[in-house]
Amino acid sequence: MGNPTYTNLPSEVLSEDKLTQLALDVRWSWNHSTDELWRKLNPELWDLTRNPWIILQTVSRRRLETVTSDPEFQGLLDDLTEASRAHIETPCWFEKVYPNSPLKTVAYFSMEYMLSEALPIYSGGLGNVAGDQLKAAHDLGVPVVGVGLLYQQGYFRQQFDSNGAQRALFPFNDPGQLPIKPVRDSEGDWLRLIVRLPGFELWIRAWEVQVGRTKLYLLDTNDPANLPDYRGINSELYGGGPELRLRQELVLGIGGWRLLRALGIQPEVCHLNEGHAAFAVLERACCHMDDNGQPFPLALTVTRAGNLFTTHTPVEAGFDRFPLELMQKYLGQYVEQRLRISFRDFMAMGRRNGDDESEPFNMAYLAVRGSGAVNAVSKLHGVVSRGIFDALFPRWPLEEVPVGYVTNGVHVPTWDSVDADRLWTSTCGKGCWLGDLKGMSTCVRKVQDADIWRMRTAERRLLVEYVRGRFARQVASQGGAPQEVALAGQAFDFGTLTLGFARRFATYKRPNLLLRDPERLMRILFDHQRPVQLILAGKAHPQDEAGQEMIRQWNSFIHALGLPSPVIFLSDYDMLLTEQLTGGVDVWLNTPRRPWEASGTSGMKVLVNGGLNVSELDGWWAEAYSPDVGWAIGDGREHNSDPAWDAAEAEALYTLLEREIIPEFYERDDQGIPRKWVARIRESMARLTPEFSANRAVRQYTESHYLPAAAEYNQRAAEGSKLGAELLAWREELAKHWQDLRFGPLEAEPRDSLLFFQVPVYFGELNPDAVRVELFADRQDAGEVLRQQMTRGGKLDGNGYLYSTTVPATRNAADFTPRVLPFHPHAAVPLEANEILWRK
Repeated sequence: MGNPTYTNLPSEVLSEDKLTQLALDVRWSWNHSTDELWRKLNPELWDLTRNPWIILQTVSRRRLETVTSDPEFQGLLDDLTEASRAHIETPCWFEKVYPNSPLKTVAYFSMEYMLSEALPIYSGGLGNVAGDQLKAAHDLGVPVVGVGLLYQQGYFRQQFDSNGAQRALFPFNDPGQLPIKPVRDSEGDWLRLIVRLPGFELWIRAWEVQVGRTKLYLLDTNDPANLPDYRGINSELYGGGPELRLRQELVLGIGGWRLLRALGIQPEVCHLNEGHAAFAVLERACCHMDDNGQPFPLALTVTRAGNLFTTHTPVEAGFDRFPLELMQKYLGQYVEQRLRISFRDFMAMGRRNGDDESEPFNMAYLAVRGSGAVNAVSKLHGVVSRGIFDALFPRWPLEEVPVGYVTNGVHVPTWDSVDADRLWTSTCGKGCWLGDLKGMSTCVRKVQDADIWRMRTAERRLLVEYVRGRFARQVASQGGAPQEVALAGQAFDFGTLTLGFARRFATYKRPNLLLRDPERLMRILFDHQRPVQLILAGKAHPQDEAGQEMIRQWNSFIHALGLPSPVIFLSDYDMLLTEQLTGGVDVWLNTPRRPWEASGTSGMKVLVNGGLNVSELDGWWAEAYSPDVGWAIGDGREHNSDPAWDAAEAEALYTLLEREIIPEFYERDDQGIPRKWVARIRESMARLTPEFSANRAVRQYTESHYLPAAAEYNQRAAEGSKLGAELLAWREELAKHWQDLRFGPLEAEPRDSLLFFQVPVYFGELNPDAVRVELFADRQDAGEVLRQQMTRGGKLDGNGYLYSTTVPATRNAADFTPRVLPFHPHAAVPLEANEILWRK
C-alpha cells in the first residue's frame, strides 16, 4: 500500500488554509491563544460549541473573506501559525532527558477520550484520564499514539423534564463537523481495514485527530459496505448489551492494532487503558507470529513484555465478561486460524479457573495475563486491585500480587481558568507545565494573599455569570414561564461561598448525602450572615434507576425552594460545564463510599484554580489530604453500605461545614481577605497541583513503565526471539516439574544477635537455577515484610541442596517460613510465573 498520507475533509475553506490547520489541531482546546481568532468569525457559535471546525464549516465564504482580509486578523493568524510551528519544533522534556532512548512509540488504547467538547466521544473519568495523558504526552514529547473509537452518538446527553426527571438523548455526531480527518493511503484512498466476523467481513474506517505532536486514531464501522446491523457497532459508548460491547472491543483491540500495522507504526509499548482493549494483546502476538514464523506461546512471551495494563475498576464485578457462546461465535475462527491454539487454552486466558467451562471470559484477566506490568490509578486503588486480582495468584501474599499504582493527574493547561493561568505564568514562568516541575511549589508559596484572593474572586464571578445564563436556558427548555426564566438569570451571588458537586450519579457516590437532613441543609444555605450556594451536575446511566431517582430527589428539593434558589442542578454535565465548575467553585464536595473511588480527577482540577476539596478519604484524596490543604470526612476505613455509617458521615459533613468551612471563608481582615482560607489555597496549589498533574503521571509512566518495557521487549525480540524462547522454556520447565519440589526439616538457632536458618530443598527433575529460595516473615505491627534470599550450600542426595541465611534476632524464629518461587532475571514474577511453594 505504501506510506499513508493524510488529506482534510472537503469543506468551504481550502484544505491547506492556515485556519484549517489550526482548527484540525485540538491543541486549541487548552492553548487559548486562538480563542480570539474563532470568536471573530462567529462569536455566538464559538461560545456555545468551542469547536473551530464547526465554525469553518458554517461561516460563509463571503464572511470568511471579509474577516481574513482584515490586516489585524491576518497578522494574528500569521503569528499563531508561526507560534504553532515553533512550538512543535522546540525540543521537549523526553528528547532532552532521553535523547537515545529505545522507546520510539507507545500505542495507547482506550475506549474513550475526553479531549474537547467538540469531540464528544467520552463518558467520564476514564476518558478524562486518556485525553489528559495524550495532551501531557504532547507537552513532554513522549512518543504516544492514541487508538480509540469514533461513536455515531457517543454517550447520552441529559435533559430534565418539567418534573425534574432525567431524559436521555442521543444526538448524532456528524463526522463532517468534528475536528477529525480521514486517514488516506498513498493513493489517496480512505484507509479501510477488514476484520472477519462470523460469516462476513467487517469494514473499519480510520480517522485522525491531531493533538499537537500527538495523534489519536479513531476506528469507525459506519461504512456503507457493512451490513446495517454492523454499521451501528460504534453507535453508543457503553450502550447496548454484551454482544455489542464484545463487537466494539474486537474493533478497538484487533482492529486498532491492525491499523497501526497498516500505518507502518511498530510500537515497542502497548498501554491498555482498562481491559476493554485487551484483544490488542492477541493481535500484537499474531503480528509477531506472522513476522517471525513463531508459535503463539513464544510470540506472547516476547510481546507481553511491552504491554502495560492500567486498571481503573474498584470492584471485581466492574470488568467486562463474555459468555462462552459469544466468545465462540466471534473468536472461534480467529483462535483457530490466527492464534493456532485450542479454544480451551484461549478461554483459560480469561478465566480464574481455566478448567471451569461455566466461567465467562474476563477481559481484565486477559489483560493481566498478556502484560508485563499492571498498575492501579491511586495508592489505595492499588491495595483494592491486589485484592481483586488475588485469585490469579493463589498462595501469594496479598501485598505481593503484582499490581502497582500510578496515581492519575490532570492536564493543568486544559483545566486552568484564564485568571489561574495568569497566576501560574507570572509565578512559575511561561511553559511551566512542559518540564519536570522542579521548584514550582517554592514559587507558588511566594504568591501574595491579595493576588490569590483577587484570582478567586474573579473566577467565582465568571462562574456565577455562566451559571445564570446556562440555568436560564435550562429553565426555558423545561417550559418555564418568562418570569421564571428571568429569575433563573438572577441566580446566585458573586460573593457567596460556592460549593460544587458534579459527577456520575450512582449509589456508591452518595450524591444525596447532603439531603439526609433537608432542614439542616436549608439552615446552612439561608444563613443571612454567612450564606452558601450549591451547584450540582451529573448524569445517571439510563439503566440506573436508583441514580435517576437521586437526581429527581434533588430537583424536587430545589423546586420546593422556588426561584431564585441557592441550589441549582445544571443538566448535561459535559466538559464545558466541568471547566466552568472546577474553575470557579470555592469548595468541591466528594462523598463516595470508600474504597469505591478508584482515583477521581474532578477534585484535582479544582486544585489548579485555587478551589479547595472536602472529600471522603478515598481515591487520590486518601494520599493527598492533610489538614492544611482541605478537609476530610470518614475515618480512613471501609464500612461498605452501612446506613448507620452514611448517617454518621452526613452528620460529620454538616458539622464540618457549620463549624470550620463556612466560618473560615467569611472570616475577613480589614482588607476583606480571609487569610486562613487563602493560606489553605496557597498550600493546596503549591503542594498538590504539581503532584496530581498529568505531567507528573506521564513522566512516571515513561520512567517507571514505558522505558523499561521497551528495553525488555527489544531484548526478548532480538536474535530471532532468543531470550523469549529461553523464557518460554523456563516457564514450561516450571510447569512440568514444580510438583517435584519439597522441603526437608527447617533448623533455626540463635547466634549472638542473629538467628541462623537452614533447610534442605529437593528439586527432583527441576533445575535449581530456575527458582530462588527465600526466608519470609509477615509484617509485624507497622514494620516491613521480610523477604531474604537464602544461600545455596552443599549438594544433597536426590538433587537437593542445603539453603541457609541469617537475620537479626528481633523476632521469634517461629515467625519465619522458607519458600520457593520462580526466578529468571528477565521474568516478571509472579505475573509470568505464579507458582510458589511454602514449607508447611
